[in-house]
Amino acid sequence: MKKLRFASVGDNCIDRFRAPVAQSLVGGNAVNVAVQLARLGHISYYFGAIGPDPDGVRTRALLAENGVKVDHVQVRNGKTAFTDIEVLPSGDRVLAFEDFGVCAGYRPTPPEVEVLKTMDHVHLGWLDDDGALRQILSEAGVSVSQDVSVNTDIANIGVAGLSIAFGSAGSDDAAMERMLLDFVSEGAALAVVTRGEKGSVAASVSVRASTGIVAVDVVDTTGAGDSFIAGFLSARLQGGALESCLVAGRDIAAETCQHVGGFPQQPMAFVDAPR
Repeated sequence: MKKLRFASVGDNCIDRFRAPVAQSLVGGNAVNVAVQLARLGHISYYFGAIGPDPDGVRTRALLAENGVKVDHVQVRNGKTAFTDIEVLPSGDRVLAFEDFGVCAGYRPTPPEVEVLKTMDHVHLGWLDDDGALRQILSEAGVSVSQDVSVNTDIANIGVAGLSIAFGSAGSDDAAMERMLLDFVSEGAALAVVTRGEKGSVAASVSVRASTGIVAVDVVDTTGAGDSFIAGFLSARLQGGALESCLVAGRDIAAETCQHVGGFPQQPMAFVDAPR
């Protein structure tokens, strides 16, 4: 395997699973992708912001414990982001409450942007920068991906310049086709769409591939999409064919569905306070 230099930029959060799970874990799209890339043997950096609170200390320590380089984690005054999650009997999760904390307004410093330009690939998670970092990196010739589905503000979901645009369309065939078309026509070199039980599909202007799912006993789907992204990126940046990249992402996502949280870790107890 070729060891590559990846950077994941953007969101982190404490995933707080309500009863009956009653546990909290470190997560977030960019964090989960960074950890899974490190677990795959790559050099993986995380760029983002945490608070000086215990949740921030916990996040930074767990990233380092999993082999992620944390040299560029900013500590900003305020609280570390958190998400309250309800897990359904099916294993699917519902986001009940979300506070972006110090992730809101996070920007890599100019020297950090120069470091990002040296990476083999940069993945962007949730960022509220109106697409500024995506534009800077793509104009510098950096290979860049982004998970469009974690960005809801229209100002932050452009795909122009992306090497790979990731999205989620569920089981709706028409929605999937529309998303593929929109991503490619709006400037992404490659569109990758996950579809839940219908698997995943990827397309460019000239190539298309798809794959189904691996049947597993689902414990929790939190972070499965992030794991898919890491597996896909690892295979793709090593020159894998499109279908084999989808399979690589699928297999890691299937592993993630078999435990709570976006990557294996020791959970902490969580008691949801009355609102």
